[in-house]
Amino acid sequence: MALEVDLQSSGYNAHQNVLHDIQFAVEPGEVVGLIAPNGAGKSTLIKSILGIIKDVEGEMRLKDYAYIPERPIFYEGLTLKEHLDFLSSTLDISSERFNEKVEKLVRDFYLADVMLQYPESFSKGMQQKVMLVIAFLKEAAVYLIDEPFMGLDPKSMKKLLQYVERKKNDGAGILMTTHVLDTAEKVCDRFILLFNGSIVFQGTIKDIRKASGLKQGSLFDCFDVLTEDTSYVR
Repeated sequence: MALEVDLQSSGYNAHQNVLHDIQFAVEPGEVVGLIAPNGAGKSTLIKSILGIIKDVEGEMRLKDYAYIPERPIFYEGLTLKEHLDFLSSTLDISSERFNEKVEKLVRDFYLADVMLQYPESFSKGMQQKVMLVIAFLKEAAVYLIDEPFMGLDPKSMKKLLQYVERKKNDGAGILMTTHVLDTAEKVCDRFILLFNGSIVFQGTIKDIRKASGLKQGSLFDCFDVLTEDTSYVR
């Protein structure tokens, strides 16, 4: 397993559990979409996996990972180049190979002309692209990607999907949260549907259509049906 989660409960204090009975796994070489409305516990689950939330009952088995947060995070006063130089110092990779990867990634995400500028001054879309570059510079066993499409232009979105496919083909497991369900339906191998802090259903789009009774239904429509009747929880 690239990622295995067996979570009985999780929350921000002992009296406020947000998640209940969450069990799932991500295999090497697959993309799993974590689908949930706002407030359903999606961010809490990601933070629980990363060990950010301490009031957790359960066990997470997580291999070497890279994380793309929903809200970009930067070191104040460092240029983009300095951020990447710092990352280089943390990775077991030759400077020549690292620079080759940097050159390709910043070109692919249209950041080559802003290497000496400060990411905190960038637009939301450009900041998101910096997060993608930083994550994809690392050869990880698992990629945790939280709402990656927010603020991205169509060309950058296409590049992101190409990199996700590439990492998948290299054998990485990918857990991706998104509200862009039409895109998720095309790129994810399986889905975890989260509602009110619990898993409503998990499986392929074919499994989800069967459970919802919508033989040709979109992921959007199936999710709507399955979250109307929580007797589907499994």
